[in-house]
Amino acid sequence: MLVLAIDTSTPAVTAGLVALDGDVLESRGDRVTVDPRAHGELITPHALEAVKAAGVTLRDLDAIVCGVGPGPFTGLRAGMATAASLAHALGIPAYPVCSLDAIAADVAPGEAPFLVLTDARRREVYWAAYAADGSRTDGPHVERPADLETTIKVAAGDGALLYADALGVQPIEPRFPSPLGLVKAADFDNEPAPLTPLYLRRPDAVEPAARKKVTTP
Repeated sequence: MLVLAIDTSTPAVTAGLVALDGDVLESRGDRVTVDPRAHGELITPHALEAVKAAGVTLRDLDAIVCGVGPGPFTGLRAGMATAASLAHALGIPAYPVCSLDAIAADVAPGEAPFLVLTDARRREVYWAAYAADGSRTDGPHVERPADLETTIKVAAGDGALLYADALGVQPIEPRFPSPLGLVKAADFDNEPAPLTPLYLRRPDAVEPAARKKVTTP
């Protein structure tokens, strides 16, 4: 099974081709650029380059996995629109994955619970808590680091690096979702859910209010 994995929920523009055979995953090619302003510009070229690097074509794909956040509105929709368009054109399923779960899937096995935190801007973080086996136990949420109450002392994700002192946590790898992590976190045993973004807060842009009527005496 050949799976194209896409994520634009963080500053990393990520695309990669993963071969899945039972429980065995193999990375066949990936393209990652850390640039929070280049999601729309780079995600499609990255996807095409990753497929080409694997020595296959888009027609050889069996499925697409897409990180659906939480993440900033503009960047997140670039990856999701690309995944949805490719899946529709190729007639293959697109599986949504919580991007925090994808990071958690790449955390080295241990005996202690951990957090995953990504930068939500506005001096906030998106976060979720995980048991030692990588299963999510809380979240996802968006919150200011100072308001996050937890006894967990290790955290993955770029938010852990940015706010390590404020949170009192030890940062661990990885910083961003990887193609392998996205595929590990996908649920291929069931029909894919709709690609619904996890924004966790309303976008900055809102419809203008109705103009007030002007009356004359």
